[in-house]
Amino acid sequence: MDVITPSFSGDFELCVDLNASVLANTPPTVRHHIIVPGRDLELFGRLANERTIVSDEGRLLPRSLVSVPGTKYSVNLRRPYPPVRGWIIQQIVKLGAAAAAEADVVVLVDSDIVFARPFGPDTFVRDGVVRLYRKPNEIDDRLPRHMIWHRAARELLGLSAQQPPYTDYVSSLLAWDPRLVKSMLERIEKVTRQPWQTAIGSQLHFSEWTLYGVFVEEVLGAPANQFASDDTLCHSYWEETPLDENSAREFLSAIKPDDIAVMISAKSRTPLELRRKAWASLS
Repeated sequence: MDVITPSFSGDFELCVDLNASVLANTPPTVRHHIIVPGRDLELFGRLANERTIVSDEGRLLPRSLVSVPGTKYSVNLRRPYPPVRGWIIQQIVKLGAAAAAEADVVVLVDSDIVFARPFGPDTFVRDGVVRLYRKPNEIDDRLPRHMIWHRAARELLGLSAQQPPYTDYVSSLLAWDPRLVKSMLERIEKVTRQPWQTAIGSQLHFSEWTLYGVFVEEVLGAPANQFASDDTLCHSYWEETPLDENSAREFLSAIKPDDIAVMISAKSRTPLELRRKAWASLS
């Protein structure tokens, strides 16, 4: 099993805590791959060791993708419009890293997560099938962006339109089967007749989690989707309001017995000192 995290300098301290929690809660055979822009390699290189591999995201991006100085955008010379946003680039990096993985299962997590309990390959693999997070009948007009993500996934995969409600495949902690990711990207290239990075980079709204979930369930089906659950395994705080000591204590008190990780969104701007105090209370 590999744990994969795209990150950047602004999330370095968060990634320090995540990395420490990965190493503390997984078997010694598990490696943590941290993928960052080339300019941040020296900073993140401080974390590198036998189990922590720090690499340049550029190795996973096509040469035709050129960053626009002074912006968060890049331009794909194969298809200059629309510009590729940083959020889309991060998803391309995740997909490329998962497809290139040699492990049987990859767990993808962002820097604002920490693992609070031990876990290993058996957490995410049953009878050779990688665990799929899914919550049926959750997506409808109340979640317009999620609706767009589903439509984009179906278009990329060459599937016909379908009426909502849709299944929710989005969570803060998810596992993928690298073999299925490779197969999915090959299908996108066959359907769109262009490199998968170009096809995905041209999307204005896109979710890698939704793409994978739709592929596993609607393209592959059984047995690829036979180990599925609506349990996220991660106690998450998604709000953009900072936690204080009282609200952090209340939030942590609601951790379920099966939760192996905790996420306090970086967008909440919760102070690092308070986050680390919260993590220490979990020990």
